[in-house]
Amino acid sequence: MNRSLAKVLSVVFHPLLLPTYLFAVILYYMPVATLTLPLHVRWVVLAMIFFSTFVIPAVAALAMVRLGYLDSLEMDRREQRGFPLLFTAVCYAATAYLFHREPAYDAIFYFVMGIVAAAVFLAFFISQFWKISAHSIGMGGALGLLLVLHALAPEARLLYPIAMAAVLAGAVMSARLALQAHTPAEVYAGFGSGLLLALAASVALQ
Repeated sequence: MNRSLAKVLSVVFHPLLLPTYLFAVILYYMPVATLTLPLHVRWVVLAMIFFSTFVIPAVAALAMVRLGYLDSLEMDRREQRGFPLLFTAVCYAATAYLFHREPAYDAIFYFVMGIVAAAVFLAFFISQFWKISAHSIGMGGALGLLLVLHALAPEARLLYPIAMAAVLAGAVMSARLALQAHTPAEVYAGFGSGLLLALAASVALQ
């Protein structure tokens, strides 16, 4: 894969952006989960998710770079990934709690955000001893969540997003390998752990 394309894929499908993409699918494809939310409110919800899951962690990471705690935003060194991942996981868990606390939101919101937060906590714990691919965990988790949502609401017609997620997961993993950011084992283990986490969590909804 061309390195320029690999870099674009790594940025566009950065793990911090995946919650926004996932909830955009939910808000557009799953009317059952959003019947009580007018269209303009859905945009506000999506903006809130973008702010809490991307803007806050990204600004924190940038501040850590400026203060010298991180070499770069890419966090190439495994030992520098711990605190940024933990901070991000806490932001995600707080967002999940807000969804759980507010009765206006369907349980799907809390469930999805909770699994995303759990995936980041998983990346944090594994990164203490191994540089697992956070991109791959995110793509695997996103695909797994879409499969779970399709099983819960087949009328939502999520087959197209699922197919797109599968193709994009392969592209992003190939990009991480092309950039030599991870070994094949780190990439495949990341995808598998993210996918299995999402599928296993669906048992809680049974």
